[in-house]
Amino acid sequence: MKVSSPIPHKKARIEIIPLIDIMFFLLASFMMVSLSQTHMKGIRVNLPSPVAAVQPPDPTVVQVQVLSGNATYINRGYIPDDQVKPTLQRLFQENPGVKVSISADKEALHGDVITLLDRVRDVGITKIGYQIKAAPPAPH
Repeated sequence: MKVSSPIPHKKARIEIIPLIDIMFFLLASFMMVSLSQTHMKGIRVNLPSPVAAVQPPDPTVVQVQVLSGNATYINRGYIPDDQVKPTLQRLFQENPGVKVSISADKEALHGDVITLLDRVRDVGITKIGYQIKAAPPAPH
């Protein structure tokens, strides 16, 4: 005779979803631990120390500075306001590939710099650069 149990009989099941979650957690943990233990090692290189070497000025670059009071210096030489355009024209005729680097003093007016830029363009010079750091003081 067969007697049935009052407790229902269930089959055992393996749930896969929690197993996947645990595997991803372990994988991420091992990756983080292995990356934190990696030490980057490099080769020590003896780089040359910076030396303030004086480089000869580039003859194709003309340094133009505008100081307060519309004082204009071309290649560190003072040029009166009425001689700026003829000087630039002479430099352009000597070398059509001339480049102009414009810098201005903190006290220089914006309009003076724009006037100088217009003069440079009127001459025909198209290679124009601007220095945005403070201009070194020109000799007086």
